Amino acid sequence: MRKHCDRYGGNVPHDSTPASEPVLLSLSVPTPERADLVHELVRPPSANPQAPVLDLDLPDVEVAEFLVGAAHSDTGFVASTESGARAVAVVAATVAALCGEDIRTALTSPDIEFLRGLSAPAVQALREVLLAIETTRPDEVNAALRVLVPGP
Repeated sequence: MRKHCDRYGGNVPHDSTPASEPVLLSLSVPTPERADLVHELVRPPSANPQAPVLDLDLPDVEVAEFLVGAAHSDTGFVASTESGARAVAVVAATVAALCGEDIRTALTSPDIEFLRGLSAPAVQALREVLLAIETTRPDEVNAALRVLVPGP
């Protein structure tokens, strides 16, 4: 080390400064963005929908059969209902179809806490399959779907 110091005239330039002060850094993990399960999901009925339409007034057996196919299709689908409860049920049942869970149970007993906790990629997958819920009662359906929005 002595030879190295002699090369620079006795003091190495970085050795001549007073002791440096510590640098304070704030390290934090960014909080993941919450995915919005129901934002702009509800819309008025379309005269010419661009995807298959599922009438949620059909019996649960037929809705479940439709959702099995929809979960594996490339086009997605639009649900049609006047019932807020049925709108919540189709969200739950679509998630169940995507996860390989019991669709009929999800239709009759939606797991609200599970749906509120879906990750952003899971919500995106849902919204690629369930494109919209069409209704002539948007206020009622939106009010029912608010139960799926996570709290603060």
